[in-house]
Amino acid sequence: MKTENITSEKKELNDYENNIKNEDKREFHPVENYDINSTPKGHKVLKIVGIILLTIFILLILAFSIFTIINYNNKKIISGVYIKNIDVSNLTAEEAKEKVTNYINDNLPENISLKHNDYETSIPLSSLNVQFDVDTAVNSAIQIGKEQNIFMNSITALGTLFKHKNIDINITLDEEQLTKSLDDISSKLPDTVIQSGYYIDGNNLIITKGKDGNVVNINQMVSLIKNGISNLTLKDRVLNISTQIKYPSEINIDKIYEEIYKEPVDAYYTQNPYTVYPSESGMDFAISIDEAKAMLEEEKDEYVVPLKILYPNVTTNMIGTEAFPDLLSSYSTRYNAYDRDRTTNLQLAANKINGTVLMPGETFSYNQVVGERTIAAGYKEAPIYVSGEVVDGLGGGICQITSTLYNAVLYANLEIVERSNHQFVPSYVTASRDATVVYGSIDFKFKNNRDYPIKIMCSVSGGIANFQIFGLKTDNEYEVEISSYVTGSTANETYSEAYRILKQNGQVVGSELLSRDIYKKH
Repeated sequence: MKTENITSEKKELNDYENNIKNEDKREFHPVENYDINSTPKGHKVLKIVGIILLTIFILLILAFSIFTIINYNNKKIISGVYIKNIDVSNLTAEEAKEKVTNYINDNLPENISLKHNDYETSIPLSSLNVQFDVDTAVNSAIQIGKEQNIFMNSITALGTLFKHKNIDINITLDEEQLTKSLDDISSKLPDTVIQSGYYIDGNNLIITKGKDGNVVNINQMVSLIKNGISNLTLKDRVLNISTQIKYPSEINIDKIYEEIYKEPVDAYYTQNPYTVYPSESGMDFAISIDEAKAMLEEEKDEYVVPLKILYPNVTTNMIGTEAFPDLLSSYSTRYNAYDRDRTTNLQLAANKINGTVLMPGETFSYNQVVGERTIAAGYKEAPIYVSGEVVDGLGGGICQITSTLYNAVLYANLEIVERSNHQFVPSYVTASRDATVVYGSIDFKFKNNRDYPIKIMCSVSGGIANFQIFGLKTDNEYEVEISSYVTGSTANETYSEAYRILKQNGQVVGSELLSRDIYKKH
């Protein structure tokens, strides 16, 4: 009995050990194959996420739809649109135009200030007829977000909220007038180029050698000024004048010889009809061309080539005023007769001009007729303006002769070819009625645009410089009036204009702008 119990206990122990071993050999199944969808809780979470996403999507669609409707009905400029960097968001076309126009006007200067070393000048902005095309820019702005289908318009409107749209404004200006103003400034630079030239003085051909100098770089300055106006960066700013070195043309003795050589021709006229046939002096070098060229090899400022002049038997000046029956115009200015040196200069210049006959279509050049103002020619030292100061200069005062002639020419209704104003308003005429000259750089020229020759008579005596222009009046002759007045001023400058008014039978039939001028104040 006891033996049976022992055997039974051993058997139970063996069974227990075998069970433990079998459990160690069982396969292990990890949780990675666990499916959340297989549980009710996981299914509920996924459903909630889907509902949230769907809600967000519906809200976005709803918001976009509302935005689309609002944008469709919006007649104003959409948000995020700028014109010339000016925010015009949510403005009507008229409001945007007013805002942009006011901004432009507030940021444009009255005058474009220019400077070259110590020389300062300016160009009136009004003379350039600057136009900003604000209407086109505003029309472009108002069309943004409205020119495609309703869906794309909304996309565009949303886009401008994050990335602003800037519209530029096209401008136009009178580039020809700007170039003309810069050319005028170039001729007045204190260190401008002096061109070589020549004139005849008695039996001599005087050839003057030019000097290199600075001239305005026209193309660069036009571009600079146009950009400055377009970008509204010129107010309260002084632009340095861009210049470039220019050398005078080489003296071409062969060309000069071709221009001056001619045979003499006697002058005559007829009275029925009135016709003047001018005299022409014959001219030739008194030396050979090779000798003249050898003379130019010397380094001199002036060369004197002797001439062999063949005078006609009857000159045009000998014809007399009977060939010029009508007084076309006259003009006088006063001078100080006690200033002897200045009076001498006036008389020398006037004597050169007195008796000059200008044929139809012919152009008068003051510098060529009067010649260079030199000591050898008899000119004296007298007050002149240099860089804003009154100093003594050779030939001082002769611009009074130029200005007096200028006014006589205006009243004769002759065509002005070249004329420049002084730096300061002179004492003998009012603003815009003057004409300055500088030999080699600034000339006064006019053209006889009449069908009959004219004769210029002048005198300087007793404190009065007088010019008279004779010719032949026509049936449709104009009455000429000159109107000049100051248009504005600053602390340093005076602005003026002059007009030539034509009348017939007392009625105005034409008006011509002669000039717009800027003068420095003393």
